[in-house]
Amino acid sequence: MSEDTNSGGRSFPPAGEAELRVRRIQEKLQQLLRQRDLLLKENGKLREELRQQQEMLMDKTTKLEQLQQQVEILKATKASMSEGEKRALEKRLGQYIREIDRCIALLGE
Repeated sequence: MSEDTNSGGRSFPPAGEAELRVRRIQEKLQQLLRQRDLLLKENGKLREELRQQQEMLMDKTTKLEQLQQQVEILKATKASMSEGEKRALEKRLGQYIREIDRCIALLGE
């Protein structure tokens, strides 16, 4: 008889086979741990890349806003502005001034 039985009628694999199964489980566990480590490294790299891309996006957004402001200023210097364009420009300038005033107030605190 190649299998051992206990008093409950259960059969257990021979000791050598059980040790082989334990080794296989340990090998698989080690493999999973290595994969986990690789994925954690890759995740860290991807997070850093995402952070850099977000910074680039913020820089480009700031640059776009600056260029839009320059366009508005160039439009304002033209004498051929319609009344609607003039009012829109005045409104935008008023918003900028209020924002600057808020920043100055925050700096003063």
